[in-house]
Amino acid sequence: MGAAWANGGPLVTTEWLEQNLANPTLRIVEVSVEPGLYERGHIPGAQNVVWHTDLVETVSRDIATPEKFQALARKLGLDKDTTVVLYGDSNNWFAAWGAWVFDIYGLRDNVKLLDGGRKKWELEKRPVATNPAPVKASGFTVSQPNRTLRARLTDVVNVVEKKSDARILDIRSPDEFSGKIIAPAGFQELALRAGHIPGSVNLPWARAVNQADGTIKPVEELRKLYAEIGIDGSKPIITTCRIGERSSHSWFILSRLLGYQVANYDGSWTEYGNVVGLPINNPAGTVWSGK
Repeated sequence: MGAAWANGGPLVTTEWLEQNLANPTLRIVEVSVEPGLYERGHIPGAQNVVWHTDLVETVSRDIATPEKFQALARKLGLDKDTTVVLYGDSNNWFAAWGAWVFDIYGLRDNVKLLDGGRKKWELEKRPVATNPAPVKASGFTVSQPNRTLRARLTDVVNVVEKKSDARILDIRSPDEFSGKIIAPAGFQELALRAGHIPGSVNLPWARAVNQADGTIKPVEELRKLYAEIGIDGSKPIITTCRIGERSSHSWFILSRLLGYQVANYDGSWTEYGNVVGLPINNPAGTVWSGK
């Protein structure tokens, strides 16, 4: 049995969502990676959020300001007692990023992920729509940002310098972690160095997902998976990747499903790996070639 359940906790099943499509207290929000996917077909009633413009500040490379997030939440018709179901492609990679930003601004307990996301919904041939459904704007008032959910560069450096006992979980691929490659092919956000933060441990984010249908693995299996690399909730955890999105998926699992104290480091390798002079581990020895 997977980690989702019908109508409680941080995950909902596809069955539950289809049965509740007409529920007026429910808002469905798609946050996908692939452009145009929502327009080609989405869960009936779903609103669309574009992660790289709606949830971030594009010039300062920061998460959306409180004012910007409040305007988005009002446009989506969200309020603090609204049940919000987030879903997306790529096993909910960016939907989880959305859940992290929503949590920072005070939308937590009523915000859930659709277990399996688009992948499972489509595999099961459940209904889709192509026209956005109109929603009444809300009067949502944003909360002060919950800074405990977000790690900054100084928090990570404190771990490296042993001024903090937090554990750093790097969820990139083994080739990125070892420094064999700087970033996956085709991605534009890069660091000039290869490798990983000293003392961090590696567990790719997708290992927490059943690849057949995109659902998240059972809680006890997840607990064992992370414990095998020393992530057991006994110490604070910092999740990191290349730009902080994949790591938000692991943040969601560790914090919302397992109940651990977790902060996501959205600066991630593109920040840490580009800072002049900070120590890194680069076991593969790859050096930036200038190309």
